[in-house]
Amino acid sequence: MQRKPVICLVMATLSEAKPFIKGLSLIRTSVKPFPIYRAGNIIAVISGIGKANSAMATAYACMESDPGLFVNLGAAGATDASLPLGANLHINRAVEYDRPEEGSKAPHEHTPDVLVGFPLAAVATLDRPTLKVSERRKLAKVTQLADMESAAFIQACRTFGKKCYVFKFVTDTPAHAGGSDIVLNIEKYRDRFLDFFLRSALPRL
Repeated sequence: MQRKPVICLVMATLSEAKPFIKGLSLIRTSVKPFPIYRAGNIIAVISGIGKANSAMATAYACMESDPGLFVNLGAAGATDASLPLGANLHINRAVEYDRPEEGSKAPHEHTPDVLVGFPLAAVATLDRPTLKVSERRKLAKVTQLADMESAAFIQACRTFGKKCYVFKFVTDTPAHAGGSDIVLNIEKYRDRFLDFFLRSALPRL
């Protein structure tokens, strides 16, 4: 019988990860340098917020466990009003607006692996939260979402030659961009996001 590949889930915060830890019956196996949970062929790593944390956690998991593939899961903000709160999306492109291409003013772009049959979206990855409506309006010209991890996660996976997928759920829009709103909406929609992952995404990986 062919063994299932080890799948590593990378999530920024424990708040986003809690339903996955419970739903997948994951047991914590380490605390430092990153909290790691495991059950069967599933590993979950809590990276912390931001590009540097995401890249370091992904690289650490590569070297420690050598998973067959990686999945970045978590919250993202909508750049305009076209996406509703709680929408589940599959990322097909991550754009670093604060990192221009060498020899060009164009922002650096990263392309993850993509599964057919999911609603797709591009995400802008920045080193700080995108809370101002004016900032989101600029990003909306090119991407539907904004986050702080996707691009770095993809880059780390590509560096180690790993397949990688990204799924996000919308926790804020230009009308719901306050920090407290985001926290509440993560708690409100994270169980639905877990259900989407277990029913629709995980069986395809």
